[in-house]
Amino acid sequence: MTQHIPTRQLRFFLTAPSPCPYLPGREERKVFAHLPMLDGPIVHDSLTQGGFRRSQNIAYRPACEGCSACISARLPVGDYVFSRSERRILARNAGSRRHIVEAEATREQFDLLRRYLVSRHAGGGMADMTWSDYVAMVEDTAVRTHLVEYRTTPDDGGPGALIACALVDRLCDGLSLVYSFFDPSTAKDSPGSFMILDHLVQAAALRLPYVYLGYWVRGSRKMDYKARFSPLEILDPAGWRLLSARDLAEANQAEDQTS
Repeated sequence: MTQHIPTRQLRFFLTAPSPCPYLPGREERKVFAHLPMLDGPIVHDSLTQGGFRRSQNIAYRPACEGCSACISARLPVGDYVFSRSERRILARNAGSRRHIVEAEATREQFDLLRRYLVSRHAGGGMADMTWSDYVAMVEDTAVRTHLVEYRTTPDDGGPGALIACALVDRLCDGLSLVYSFFDPSTAKDSPGSFMILDHLVQAAALRLPYVYLGYWVRGSRKMDYKARFSPLEILDPAGWRLLSARDLAEANQAEDQTS
């Protein structure tokens, strides 16, 4: 259900062009607004349904000239049926325990994030993230936010080792995955996909209809994994609709042209 946004509280701004992190040779621009402390969750719900994402207390969405490759994506929980390969991923990660905790940064989480970034995104925009940056990412929020920690199950009954973590927003109609990271040594178990699948399980238990995945970027190998989840809904000017085989064919063509 779309809620009314108190627009008098919002002022939208447009960033200057900068290199696109997903498609070589292109520039990106974003339109953004500061989320208000008053009515922040309601505003955030409505903006997310309209294709915005959150970073700390800022809501943003792409506003690139001549490019519409970034498309908001979400999973419809009620219609989702795990594939055989997805059931194998869930089985491989069955030994980890899920802990939902307050949105409070810890050094343990930060150490895991640093290992993840060095291994998986050494040249990315977050590679130089400091402890203060991480604290701001987790704790600077005016919306309903929490962390989900995934830990090993030790024999001695202790807390277990932290092997994956997700920063998640609770919306009126779903769960929004803001950012997730994991121990690179567990990559063979597909922990990134597992966290998405596990949030489908969580959303179903909470009777929430969607899991929001952020942007699927047509033609970007970094972001094409989102299209492997099916059914997947995408947002176009006419509203939310199911991703089609034609969409995937066009995305593959775009990727071939940028390779």
